[in-house]
Amino acid sequence: MFTEITSSSNPKIKEVIKLRDGKYRRSSGRFLIDGIREIERAFCCGVKILEVFGNQKIMNGFAKKFGKEVLRTNVFYSISDTLLEKISFGNRNEGIVVVAEIPKETAKLFETTIRSVSVPLLAVLEGIEKPGNSGAIFRSADGAGLDGIIVADSITGLYNPNTIRSSLGTIFQIPHAAMDSVSAIQWLQQHKIHCAVSRCDGVVPYTDYDFCQPTAIVLGNEAEGLSDIWRGNNMTTISLPMYGIADSLNVSNTAAILFYEALRQRRKRE
Repeated sequence: MFTEITSSSNPKIKEVIKLRDGKYRRSSGRFLIDGIREIERAFCCGVKILEVFGNQKIMNGFAKKFGKEVLRTNVFYSISDTLLEKISFGNRNEGIVVVAEIPKETAKLFETTIRSVSVPLLAVLEGIEKPGNSGAIFRSADGAGLDGIIVADSITGLYNPNTIRSSLGTIFQIPHAAMDSVSAIQWLQQHKIHCAVSRCDGVVPYTDYDFCQPTAIVLGNEAEGLSDIWRGNNMTTISLPMYGIADSLNVSNTAAILFYEALRQRRKRE
């Protein structure tokens, strides 16, 4: 059941380490998942797990929990704590790391899901630079019950280990699609979804916006904000009040506030 690896020069270990690089992830079509909770959520959401590396006791528990299907379709490698530290993200070492296949049907699932919702509530993330912010936004979207997320002009890529970690694995649950901003706007217009565009100079206070209509909450890059393409018909610029010397909040904090305001309004309307 388990193949033991003892050397850091083993080709399998070198391959895993290379998956820390975004370009290599994209070219290979594979990515890493650290952490028991994130791995379990990925598996439950249908992500195809290819290889499992870790402490034999932890891997035994994983295999037992998810049954014979895991044993048939995955290769297990028993490695030392030292090697685990080499392949784990940051200082995190929970005794298991897996290599998974990048999901190929996310855009199709996103489209199908949104078509089935009568009054969709979405988020659009344009050019978010920090993977930790992207992950935190996915986590807030999951908590507030958003129907999906459009990732526009992505800089870091969705399957960065820090994105997965910050999302607590919710990235595998929420329907999402990646596209450029022009395509995102065209898609939203085609589906008659209004854009609540978050800007420092937004005209409408966020509490005055009607989130009970089909809405996409649009959030921009940490340093530059949103590009000017997000000004136009079917778009309303909204803002949060800032009473100190800062002109804006961290984008993940802004997202959480707007998502939960939308949830509050919709619950009240019900």
